Amino acid sequence: MLILGAARQGLALARWLARHDARVTLSDSRSEAQMGAARASLADLTIAWAPGGHPLELLNDCDLLCLSGGVPLTLPIVAEALNRGIPLSNDTQIFMEAVPCRTIGITGSAGKTTTTTLVGRMAKEMLGDAAHVGGNIGDPLINYVDEMKPTDLAILELSSFQLEQMTISPNVAAVLNITPNHLDRHGTMEVYTAAKARLLDFQTGKDAAILGHDDPGAWNLRARVKGRLFAFSLNDLDAGLNGAYYHDGLLALRDGNAYVPLLAREKILLRGDHNVSNALAAFAIGHVAGFPLDAMLAAVEDFHGVPHRLELVREHCGVRWYNDSIATAPERSMAAIRAFEEPIVLLLGGRDKDLPWGDLAALIHQRVDHVVLFGEAAEKIEKAVAGPGSRPQTLDRCETLEQAVLKAAEVAEAGDVVLLSPGGTSYDAFKDFAERGERFREWVQKLT
Repeated sequence: MLILGAARQGLALARWLARHDARVTLSDSRSEAQMGAARASLADLTIAWAPGGHPLELLNDCDLLCLSGGVPLTLPIVAEALNRGIPLSNDTQIFMEAVPCRTIGITGSAGKTTTTTLVGRMAKEMLGDAAHVGGNIGDPLINYVDEMKPTDLAILELSSFQLEQMTISPNVAAVLNITPNHLDRHGTMEVYTAAKARLLDFQTGKDAAILGHDDPGAWNLRARVKGRLFAFSLNDLDAGLNGAYYHDGLLALRDGNAYVPLLAREKILLRGDHNVSNALAAFAIGHVAGFPLDAMLAAVEDFHGVPHRLELVREHCGVRWYNDSIATAPERSMAAIRAFEEPIVLLLGGRDKDLPWGDLAALIHQRVDHVVLFGEAAEKIEKAVAGPGSRPQTLDRCETLEQAVLKAAEVAEAGDVVLLSPGGTSYDAFKDFAERGERFREWVQKLT
C-alpha cells in the first residue's frame, strides 16, 4: 500500500496498516532531512520511505493508494493510479471499514468543529471514555479503532477532502451547510457539493440524516436521504418536519407529536446566530443518536467554545480582541461580523481560495468601521472592498499579520472589537489556521 503525505493522517494510517502486517510505503514531498521527526515516530515499524516527491514508479507495486487530507486528486501520481485502476482510499475510509460500533459523521463548510465538539461532549456525558471524537479534528480515530467495542460510539468531523474517497456513510450523518469553500481544490461548487453529499450517499433506510434547513446547499440534499430526515433551523420548522429549531428566545425539539423545550438562548455562552445554529444541530444529532436530554443540556450550558473560533483573547484599553483564525472563507468572516453589535476593526487576508468576496464586501460597508488587510490576498480583497460609502472609514494594507495587529491597535478605540476573521487560508505565512491564531494571541498579549 502507498500512502501520500506523512502528516497527522498519513502517519496514523501507516502505523495502523503496518501493525496489521500490510506492506506500507510512505511518500512525502518533503526532503529526507525534513522527515526526521516523522520517521522517528514510526521507527519501531517496518515502513518504506519515499521522501522528496511522488515518482510514478511508486505505483509499480501498489494495490491501494491512500491520500492524506491535503493531497489533491490532480497530482500526476493520483491521476496515473486512477488510469491504472488502482483504488483510492484514506485513513477515514479504512477506519469506517474496521470500526465495530455506531458512528456519527458531521460535515459542513462552517461550524463542523464546534458542532462535532459539542456532540462529543454530549456523548461523553453519557458514555465517558466509550465516546471517541476525531476525524478532521484531534487524533485520527484509526489510532484507537482496535480498542473500540461494539457498545462504543465514534463521532467524526469530516472534510470534503476526506469524503472524496469514502464509500461508507456513518449511521448518523449531518450536513450543516454548503457554501463556497475550497474551490482552489475542487474547482466548482458542483464538485465540492458532490464531495459533501457522499456523507449521505451510502446510508441505508436504518440510518438518519440531519440537514441544515436554513442553508440551501445542505437542504437541497434532502432527496438523497435514505433513512430518517431531521432538520435544524433558526426559524420555526414546517409542519410534519422533525428537528431542532429556535422560536421566541427558546431552543426546542420536535419529533412526531413530541415537543421538547431545550433551553433559553441566553444560556448559550457562544456569540452569534451561527453558534445558536451549531447548538441546534448538536441537539438534533444528539436526539437522533439517543442521548439523554440531561447529557445534552449539561454539555451545551457549560461549553465555552473551541480555540480560534470567535475566541476572546484579551480586553485592552477598552478594546476586545477576538481570534477567529478558523475563518478561511468569506462566508465564515460574515458569520463572525454578524456576531457583534459593537464597532468592528476587521483583520482580513491570508491566501485566497478562488472564492467570491462580493457579499463580504457588502456586509463590511454596512457593519465594519475599519479594515486592515494582510498577506497574499490583500490586493484582491482591497479591490472588492474599496468603493463609495461611509464604511469602512479606513482601509489599510500590511505585509504581515503582526503588522496588521499593530495597525489595528492604532485605529481601535475603547468600545471597539478587533476581529481577526481572515477569510483566507493561513498557508501564505503559517502552517495552518491554528498557528496563525496562536501567533495572533501572542502579538495581542504583547500590546502595551
